[in-house]
Amino acid sequence: MADVTYPPLDVLKPVAENVWVVDSGPMKAMGMIPIPVRTTVIRLPGHGVMVHSPSRLTPDLRRQIEEISPIRHLVAPNIAHWTFLKDWQQALPEATTWAAPGLRKRAQVRASGLRLDHDLGNPPPESWPPELEQIAVHGGAGFCEVALHHRPSRTLILADLVQNLERQKLPALLRPLAAAAGVLAPEGRAPAYLRAVVKLGGKDAREAGRRLVGTRPDRVIFAHGRWFDRDGASSLERSLKWLTG
Repeated sequence: MADVTYPPLDVLKPVAENVWVVDSGPMKAMGMIPIPVRTTVIRLPGHGVMVHSPSRLTPDLRRQIEEISPIRHLVAPNIAHWTFLKDWQQALPEATTWAAPGLRKRAQVRASGLRLDHDLGNPPPESWPPELEQIAVHGGAGFCEVALHHRPSRTLILADLVQNLERQKLPALLRPLAAAAGVLAPEGRAPAYLRAVVKLGGKDAREAGRRLVGTRPDRVIFAHGRWFDRDGASSLERSLKWLTG
């Protein structure tokens, strides 16, 4: 059976100064395509650690992160990446939870009892770490993904706006489906259904996409697939061409 993940799982992996990733998964996209899941961990001087798009929490992973600095921020960057947050909140009740606009309105979220302390979006409150630029991409049907640009390391952190699944890691029968969705590496993009939703955001979504490209990142981390560990600016520009025009 194909292994879509990026072992070792649920451990910190250094990316740049003060930036780590945690590979986890798999989960099912569209109910059928197994995909890897990735969390990003950022150390913010004076602000502790931020965990972006938390995946499953294990005691050893918590220990590894807390050896860096206390975990003070949890981020749900869009309406899909929140399902593990409650486990982290229960383990870390003092951490502040930041959520994409609109997440708190979803019936599934309300029913879960998840606590959302602040909405992401511009302008950020004074308590927001100044090292991180927020760029919100609003689409239709209440969709919003808030990207984070870690200025000191020139690292752009996304969730679903780029997916880049490696063909050899997918089960053979699902490769045509992933290709049709437009998420196969090295030309990965947002899946077709999400591109359609984001395009409903019109001019504002296009301008947000251009802001993302304008960060000219050295690297781009996202939740699913092989992230751009080099040539980040050119890879991002190619992957967001559907949005920026």
